[in-house]
Amino acid sequence: MADEATNQELMDKLVSLCKRRGFVFPSSEIYGGFNGFWDYGPYGARMKRAIENLWWHEMVETRDNIEGLDSTIIANPTIWKASGHLDQFSDLMTDCKKCKARYRVDQMEDPTTCPACGSKEMTEPREFNLMMKTFVGPVFDDEHVAYLRAETCQPIFVDFNSVRVATRQKLPFGIAQIGKAFRNEINPRNFTFRSREFTQMEMEFFCDGEEGMKWFEYWKEQRLNYYRKLGFDDSCMRIYVHEKLAHYAKAAIDIEVKFPFGWGELEGVHHRGTWDLSRHSEFSGVDLQYLDHDNNRKLMPTVIETSVGLDRTMLALLSKAYDEDTAATKKEGKDEDVRVVLHLPPLVAPIQAAFLPQSKKLTENAYALYKSIDRYFRCEFDETGSIGKRYRRQDEIGTPFCVTFDFDSLNDNAVTVRDRDTMQQERVGITQLRDYIESRIGF
Repeated sequence: MADEATNQELMDKLVSLCKRRGFVFPSSEIYGGFNGFWDYGPYGARMKRAIENLWWHEMVETRDNIEGLDSTIIANPTIWKASGHLDQFSDLMTDCKKCKARYRVDQMEDPTTCPACGSKEMTEPREFNLMMKTFVGPVFDDEHVAYLRAETCQPIFVDFNSVRVATRQKLPFGIAQIGKAFRNEINPRNFTFRSREFTQMEMEFFCDGEEGMKWFEYWKEQRLNYYRKLGFDDSCMRIYVHEKLAHYAKAAIDIEVKFPFGWGELEGVHHRGTWDLSRHSEFSGVDLQYLDHDNNRKLMPTVIETSVGLDRTMLALLSKAYDEDTAATKKEGKDEDVRVVLHLPPLVAPIQAAFLPQSKKLTENAYALYKSIDRYFRCEFDETGSIGKRYRRQDEIGTPFCVTFDFDSLNDNAVTVRDRDTMQQERVGITQLRDYIESRIGF
């Protein structure tokens, strides 16, 4: 129970920090909020975009055999019939007749007892489809029903031929995209971990079925290496191997990380076989087979999928980064309360370098330096309050480097750079500042 209380306390502190420092707000908060929906504030939006750019660079820009896509959120509803979402994408739910609370059955220790009030008056479990329904056109009837996409991968399968022809790609190659997805979750929970609106980063890799398992192992290692470079190691990351597979799948693993509320899935790597393209060929009447000119044969490509939630990635990074440093204030000769700091990887920190004039008399010079550097990094200029208080603000948003322009800077053309993690200060020449910061940000 002590560990549970500690973990819940950590989660509460993290949620409070995200609200206070402008990372994540409840959506529609002045109207009481809207369960399962979150807005990203100024620092959250910067960090979210940094993670997007990092994933895109890693998966698309550095590879010759991965193409990018940006598909619509609403598409022909037959897509979701072909994919099985309309018939099978559901959870079992039950309601408490006494307190009216609603639960997913698979998340209850005892489906016959209400976790909230202890009542045993529960409704019979019933299926609840997770697709969000809308209407396209002027009439709200069955003929105009459409759905907000439940995942970003289905449009990739539908656009397979168009992308292949446009880019002249040959097997094996992949298609990646980042975009919003929507699921009508029965019980959104754990902050942004399980929401009704979220962002996915997915890549579908098309290959010859005979090489499917080879590519599955390849992409599993690629994705694990990606998280290792972000600071996740065996103490906070593990692999869950699926033993029960979908009928069309040959292998599936989840990359799980440790959140304050326990282990949770961050990314899935799945061997999906030929299921997806076969289904869309069947329902559309369009042959999506690949013509292998080199071997004079046609084949239905096998798909290896990597799928990660952007919101979960950000939550995992924030959870891992949160720290309360009790010895820090003494290092800087101050007798203050605990230093709250986010030890974020510099590559995804919302602000990478903060520029702080020692005195307002130095604002003009410090600001000119800031403007000469902010074209290369995510920077912020802060002149309000004492240097100590400004350090603390930057610590709380995870800024790895604080650059102080002082009166000596006018004579020696150098600035003092403070490291967030070690709190060590180093004198750096202004002409070397860009290289100094760049060398410490790399991936």
